[in-house]
This record gives sequence, structure tokens and C-alpha cells, in this order.
Amino acid sequence: MRRWTIRQLSELVIYPVKSLAGISRPEMTLTSRGIAYDREWMVVDEKGRFLTQRTLPRMALVRTAIEDGALVLSARGRSDLAVPLGGVDGDFVVVKIWLDKTRAVDQGDEAASWFSETLGVRCRLVRAHPDHLRKASRGGAAYAFADAYPLLVISEASLADLNSRLDAPLPMNRFRPNIVVSGTAPYEEDTWTRVRCGETAVRVRKPCVRCAIPTTDQETAERSREPLKTLAVYRSTAAGVTFGVNADYEGAGTISVGDGVELVDG
Repeated sequence: MRRWTIRQLSELVIYPVKSLAGISRPEMTLTSRGIAYDREWMVVDEKGRFLTQRTLPRMALVRTAIEDGALVLSARGRSDLAVPLGGVDGDFVVVKIWLDKTRAVDQGDEAASWFSETLGVRCRLVRAHPDHLRKASRGGAAYAFADAYPLLVISEASLADLNSRLDAPLPMNRFRPNIVVSGTAPYEEDTWTRVRCGETAVRVRKPCVRCAIPTTDQETAERSREPLKTLAVYRSTAAGVTFGVNADYEGAGTISVGDGVELVDG
């Protein structure tokens, strides 16, 4: 087996609440239950169906922070909402993400009112039930409310190549990755099967097929045709337009910005 370190982790991002703003962190803890605090909470409608920026672009404007033992949510013109990390003693509910149904813990009427008023639709905040986590479709690490895989990996070089084709460059947050890698060739991540980040093995599972979310400005919630219009010219597949790769990981561990990325052959 040949191994060689050629790349580095340049940014790590968690998204505590599915489809809300993320938090850039110096390190990320990968546990047997998924990435610590990544998409552990989710906003659902009155029937328990997940809500995202696909239909509610203004979700991008809700900021998240983890501080003083709480998940802190903020939005312009609203008082902050603090949800204790230690848990809310709420009702068990069944929620739906795409075709998956799973159990969750309702986070109470205060959180429901805050989100309903902020987003302009009747909705509630739920948290993943610790005994009802999901697994990637091809097996592997467990996770809470991510679409299908616990990790999304994109290289800086891929974004730079895309931006060279656009009239106005876009920031990485349009694509909502968990892991950003520096030092690669453009789209090199498409060719990876297994890489080691620090002491943790990350397995690339498939190209990430992009929905409408990258067309949403994460600072204004305004939508445009880009970058999907340009990506469709040279990144179209039978499954759709791709950018970045979905991945999971083996075991548990902590990865940090600056860690080397080691390709594992075999």
C-alpha cells in the first residue's frame, strides 16, 4: 500500500441546524454518532417534513453559534434564541427527510414561535433522537439530519476554476461544505476513494449533485441562475450537475485546520 501526503485541510464548517448558516471552526470532532453538532437540529413544518433553503431561501439569514452551553440562533430584527446543548425535555416526534422517517425530540413552543415568526411559516425546531440516527446509503458513519452523507468535501482549486468562468466570483459558503482542502488540482477530489485527514480516514462515496441552494446568496437570500447555469456547461452528469463530493468516515477522531490530507492507495 502506497501513501503520500500532498494536501491540507484549509477550512472546517459545521451546520448545527439543517439549512441555516454554518460555523467555521479550527477543528471538527467526528464521533460514532456523526459530526459533533452538525445538522443535529432541523426545522420542520406542521406535518414533520424538513424545511430547507430550497423552498425557504431566507433560512440562509439565520445565524448559528455555539457558546455558553447553548446553540444560539440570531436573525436581523429578532432577539436571540438560546437552545441548551444539554437538551430540551420535549415530545418525541416522527420527522421526514426525503424518503427517510426518523424520530426526533421537539424543542418546545418558544423555539417553534421564534422560527415561525422569523421564517414566516408555521414550523417547529427538532433535535435528532440519540437512539434513532441514520446511516449513509452505502453504509458507514451515522449522522443526524444531513441529506444522505455526513460529509461534503470541496477543494479551493475547484472553486477557483469555477470562479474563473463566472462574471462575478462566488464564496465557498454557496456550496456549504464541511471540509475544504487546499493544494489540489481543480476537481481532484472527484478522483479520490479514501483519504486520511490527520488520524481519521475519510471515504469519498459519490459526486455531490447540486440542488438550487448554491444559487442562493447566503448573505442576502437572493437567488440567481448562477452558478448552476455555468456548472451545467461542463459538470453535467446523468444524475445532474455536480460540484464537490459526498463522503463518510471510519471510526472517530478529531481533524483540524492545517492537517495534511494523505491519499491512500489500495
